[in-house]
Parts: sequence; structure tokens; C-alpha cells
Amino acid sequence: MRHDVVVRCLYVDLDSTLLGPGGALLLDADKKFTLQGVRALQACDRAGAEVVLMSGRREATVKENARLFAQPAYIFEAGSCLVIDGEESWLTGDYLAHTDAGTIHDQIEAAGAPALLLEHYAGRLEYHDPWHHGREVSHLFRGLVDAAEADALLAEHGHGGLRLVDNGGVHRRSPDLVALDEVRAYHLVPRGASKANAVALHMRARGYTAQDVIAVGDSREDMETASSVGTFWFVANAVARDPTLHAATGSRTNIRVADASYGAGVYEAVVTTLAER
Repeated sequence: MRHDVVVRCLYVDLDSTLLGPGGALLLDADKKFTLQGVRALQACDRAGAEVVLMSGRREATVKENARLFAQPAYIFEAGSCLVIDGEESWLTGDYLAHTDAGTIHDQIEAAGAPALLLEHYAGRLEYHDPWHHGREVSHLFRGLVDAAEADALLAEHGHGGLRLVDNGGVHRRSPDLVALDEVRAYHLVPRGASKANAVALHMRARGYTAQDVIAVGDSREDMETASSVGTFWFVANAVARDPTLHAATGSRTNIRVADASYGAGVYEAVVTTLAER
């Protein structure tokens, strides 16, 4: 491990951050071919910095992306699990993986929490088909709800060990949601599961300090990593899609917004940090 570098790790979200429209690494905001996302990874490699993917996607997808980028660690299902060199660290509290009770996803479904949300928010929330299939932990929805209000509803009905995570905007919707002003992705996960907690755990495992690392993302859930890292960056497309993110940063002084979108925004965050240090 090199200790003379000015950035030792980049924590980066995938969809609508490192990946462009449609989840394509090589497309920019105008759906034109670009290498800026690849250049961000290259800049990290040249600086000796690790890259850790943090995504709401299921493990099989994130693991394959980490392999393609030649990185040994990744975070999947909205911070439900951190994997370092093949070793899993679950952040799901009393919900245990690999038990006779089935997957954590199965356990959450059996408890009735997903059905409660779908019934209460009928017309405003639905499963994010087809990406809600094959998941180990989180129940993945799309729609437009107040996550804090949903958490209060869950607690009121005995599901206080779960929370609904707002993981940013999406484009896919069914006719049932056509009247909504926008559509966002939500993950129903155990309360301890979060990208911020997974990032903090990885930092402890590697011996990184806040000033050693940066993070880049596009959602409120990504933004919570600002509590651990030196600087958190929003890509420009995040605030263009949701201007309220500016207000959501509150009094935090270590949050910045890139001028560029998607992979180009990640590249901007990396090279700006390297240049300033």
C-alpha cells in the first residue's frame, strides 16, 4: 500500500454517476461516446488510489463491474454488504444472511413490510420491475414518496428495524405512476445498512482517514458518505434533476457539485482533488 499519495480511495456510485444514460459507461449526458469515466478510473490508478463501487444494484452486477475495473472491494444493495477480497461484511443487524430463514429479502417480505408500503402508497409506489428480482437484501421500488414519512409508517407497524432509502431518480415507470412529477428509486433495507456505514467500515479496514478519500454520487443516500470522507461530490446531472439537493446539504462544508455530468463529473472530481492537493 502506498502512503505517499494524496488520494488513497475513491468511493463512487454507478448508475447516473460513473455510468451514463442507460447504465452505459461510455455514454455522456448527450448519449455520445465518451472515455471520461474510464479516464477517472485511469487517474485513480496513476495516483495509486483504490476505487470502491457503492451501488444499489445486486451483488452479481456490482461484483462483475468491480472485476472489470480490477478493484478488490465493492458495496452492494445500498450498503447492505461490503466485500473486500471476497470476504463479506454484512451491515444488516438482526437480519442474517445465509440462514434457514431464507435470504434477508425473504425475511423482510415475510414480515409484511413491503406489502404495507405498497398498500399505503398505492398509485405512488411500485416494484422497480424488472430490477427488483434476484436480490438478496433490499426490496427495490420506484415512485415518489417521503422516505422519512415511510420510515415512521414502518415503525408504527412494528418494522422499526427497516428503513426506506431514497437512491435517486430513475426513468422507468408503469402507467400506474404516469401522473407523478418524477420517479425515484427506493430500497427497503435493514436500518444499519447504508452506503455511509459501508464506506466507514471499508475505511477502518484499510486504515484510511477522511482526508485520504473522496466520494462521488447522485443521491441523498450517496451524500450521507460526506460524514466519513474528506469531500463528497455530486455530479452535475444530480442537481439538474433534483435542485432540492442543494438545500439538502445543510451546513456541511465538504460537499461540492461538479460542473460536468456522469463519468465526466467523476473525472472532474478526481483530477480537481489531485490538483488542489
